[in-house]
Amino acid sequence: MAEFFAQYMPAGVAYTLTALISAALLLGVVGVGALFFIWAERKVAGRIQDRLGPTRTGGKFGWLQSLADGIKLLTKEDIAPADADKTLFRLAPYVSLAPSYAALLALPFADGWVGWEINTAMFFLLAVLGLEVFGVILAGYASGSKWSLFGGMRQAAQVVSYEVPLGMCGVIPVFLCGTMSLTTIGNMQAGWFTNWLIFHDPFTFLVFWVYFTCAVASVNRAPFDLAEAESELVAGFHTEYSGLRWSFFFMAEYNSMLVVSGLAAVAFFGGWNGPVPIFASWKAAGGGWEIVANLAGCINFIMKAVLGVMLMIWVRWTLPRLRIDQVITTCLKYCVPLAAFCFVGALSWQLFDLPSPNDWVPAERAGRAAVREPWARGTTGSTQSSAGTSARLAQGSEVHR
Repeated sequence: MAEFFAQYMPAGVAYTLTALISAALLLGVVGVGALFFIWAERKVAGRIQDRLGPTRTGGKFGWLQSLADGIKLLTKEDIAPADADKTLFRLAPYVSLAPSYAALLALPFADGWVGWEINTAMFFLLAVLGLEVFGVILAGYASGSKWSLFGGMRQAAQVVSYEVPLGMCGVIPVFLCGTMSLTTIGNMQAGWFTNWLIFHDPFTFLVFWVYFTCAVASVNRAPFDLAEAESELVAGFHTEYSGLRWSFFFMAEYNSMLVVSGLAAVAFFGGWNGPVPIFASWKAAGGGWEIVANLAGCINFIMKAVLGVMLMIWVRWTLPRLRIDQVITTCLKYCVPLAAFCFVGALSWQLFDLPSPNDWVPAERAGRAAVREPWARGTTGSTQSSAGTSARLAQGSEVHR
């Protein structure tokens, strides 16, 4: 996009305009995603609890209920407790939302459709998502309430603990593909669904569920939502907040759910690649057909990410909340050993070149080494073009993994 604008304006202005457009599109994902997921949460909760959920605003399905709630929050008074640190109290919601929003910059929605293409995207996402806890701690500390402070400290202990197994789970796709670039990891899973990393071996299948458990805990969702335990803390770290600032915490939570679900889709479920390679030839054709194929891939990726968020919502309204000692025990006694076991197992599977499901399907596919970044293949260029990727995928070369 920047190269297109550079034909009609100075290069600096072109890159600035491209960055602003990308930031605006990602901000739309945050806002629209939160509106949809809040509505979906209420409907799913209603069905699980044998209720109806929203049925008035926007028709019998309550489509406009989230929008009505947003307007209500905009009109509510923004207050701060007398004992609160006013500056930090007002800053905390933005500190909580910023890392969740920044993580979207490196999350690819299709081949080449990413806000910021970096070759360490996996590390960047896991590192940035861990910064969200600072907003929670700041909110609890600055509220001048011991109950809010307890909620912030619980969240700090929980997130710091679960970052260890979460990072170990993220290392396995990086190890199998030999890169931390999410775009490259997604392209390496092109072809039939048997080429998805979750079906690579039994250990990658198991580690996805460890990743899912750790992801649920890292975004503060039930049964790990000890920072918001209503029966003990009267809503926890955001008890003293009202109006729009209160909503920012939930925008950050739902956006983080979307990010970790999108990361799972890229790392384990083929990213934007469908279960059947319908659009592979379209991408190889280039031009407008490549754009159509990428649009279909983007829709496919969003569907996978939304499905992951819906699974988290389902878990919330199905399982009871754990105690704080059970939360830490689940991490240290179960998730960390399981993640380490799966890492060693996946390493051994790759080392001894044991069979995978993609070896049993007689379908054309590119070997993983054929879709590496140019610098890793020893060719020129800093990034891998989608056209070159499409050509290599069409060749179906069998390169030893």
